[in-house]
Amino acid sequence: MDFIINLNKPAGITSQDAVTKVKKTIKAKKAGHAGTLDPAATGVLLVCTNRATRLASYFSDLDKEYRAVIKLGEVTDTQDAQGKVIEKSDSIDVDESAIKSALGAFEGETLQQPPMYSALKHEGKPLYKYARQGIDVPRKQRKISIHKIELLDIDLPFAGFTVVCSKGTYIRTLCHDIGKKLGTGAHLFKLERTAIGPFSIKDSLSLEELSPLRKQEGFLNKGMYPDRKQEGFLNKGVYTMDSALSWMPEYRVTDSQVGDVQNGVPVSISGSQDFLDSLAASSGIRVKSPEGLLLAIGSFQPIRKTVKMDVVFG
Repeated sequence: MDFIINLNKPAGITSQDAVTKVKKTIKAKKAGHAGTLDPAATGVLLVCTNRATRLASYFSDLDKEYRAVIKLGEVTDTQDAQGKVIEKSDSIDVDESAIKSALGAFEGETLQQPPMYSALKHEGKPLYKYARQGIDVPRKQRKISIHKIELLDIDLPFAGFTVVCSKGTYIRTLCHDIGKKLGTGAHLFKLERTAIGPFSIKDSLSLEELSPLRKQEGFLNKGMYPDRKQEGFLNKGVYTMDSALSWMPEYRVTDSQVGDVQNGVPVSISGSQDFLDSLAASSGIRVKSPEGLLLAIGSFQPIRKTVKMDVVFG
């Protein structure tokens, strides 16, 4: 039962609440998520169960895609609709061209200052706790990448847009900064995460859809199989560790190397230069037995031409 579940998180609950509900529904021993969503936000939340929790960082490092609605003319203390309005514009004199220009200004690599109302920590304490006490803590700007940002519609004071960005990007802060760029002020009004890497909202399932799956015969045993399609495991939004990491290159070791992999010992690797280059460029390698069973996730060491074991499943 080592699953990665592409959950469509509903509004009104925290990401941890969603994880707890999944854990109870499928009776997992452990569960965690790979990238939080604010309580008011909806959309893709990847929930990892049991041994798959060790893979969360690989998923959280993937690019994210969002569909957002920005409200112009109002600045809030939390940079979203849940906060208190602290600035308000009397008029919003902007058109489609101005909004498109402001959005486009944020494409590419840029620096972003994390918001005070966030879970980032200062001296071991979350920033939002300082914010609730009225304390403004200095925050270093962080480098982020906006790969694509596109205006969808305008119904002033609202505008909808999509954005594809790197991990660590705060869409609340992006909306706040867009408002500054336009000179009107703004905050995030509504947010849906539509994708994390290859995991799309169209392939997600709701909490209500997850519950009946547990009653299907054999569901709780399918996690051990390396190929869910081969075993008829076609449930929407539920992945084995191997299938969830299908974007990683794989390397099958020999029978004599299986023991080394299981003991976390680096193994020598061979192949064409193009293959070795692809391993070096990847964030991870699926190390598998000759029969195709996922044994570990490794990283390529180009000088020695070995794979170092980072996560071993035994």
